[in-house]
Amino acid sequence: MMEAVRLLGFGTGGWAAALLSASAVTFLLSIAGFALGAVFGGIAAAARVGGSRALAFIADAYGTVFRGIPDLLTIYLLYFGGSMTLTTVAHLFGADGFFGLPAFATGTLAIGIISGAYQAEVYRGAYLAVDRSQAEAAYAHGLSKYLTLRLVILPQLMRYAIPGLGNVWQLVLKDSALISVIGLVELMRQAQIGAGSTRQPFVFYVAAAALYFAIAAATGVLFRRAERIAMRGVGRS
Repeated sequence: MMEAVRLLGFGTGGWAAALLSASAVTFLLSIAGFALGAVFGGIAAAARVGGSRALAFIADAYGTVFRGIPDLLTIYLLYFGGSMTLTTVAHLFGADGFFGLPAFATGTLAIGIISGAYQAEVYRGAYLAVDRSQAEAAYAHGLSKYLTLRLVILPQLMRYAIPGLGNVWQLVLKDSALISVIGLVELMRQAQIGAGSTRQPFVFYVAAAALYFAIAAATGVLFRRAERIAMRGVGRS
């Protein structure tokens, strides 16, 4: 027990600072990937509900593919495929060796693509849940399509979307651990390093689990708070 306290402390031989720093990397990676996924998901949802048949087909294929293949495979394809392309281009200009993509940027892109496939369904479902008469009433009062979307549709859409986005965020947070396979020292990778260096894997993996839970619990409170704010003034049956 005392050995575990020493290893997880801030003193000599302690790993607390390294684990907290890695937790910050995990949080920033998750935020960046989730935000990028919101962009991809919003575009895909718009294509599904209001685009041409071709755009709707592409958006549907995007969601089907990236919800269907393993997340780890997506990460590998992006990292090794992108690195191979970068290396080939570098060799054309006379450079030698292997050129790998930055791990954080690749992880952000991978999580963004994966979470975007799920967020697209959340946004599409939320849009379909908004009563169409709301838009018709806005048009009748002289609002343009843009103002109707910004002032009438989007606020109600987000009201329906927030619970689903909270679930996607939890998936993003867990997926961030997979980015360790391409060399990013986030929380999972730092726990592996600590476990290997001290031969105390149980201590470090329990600590990592506690830190993941702390991040998930804290952000879960924020999502529930956002949901309560969005539902203000809405009657419940």
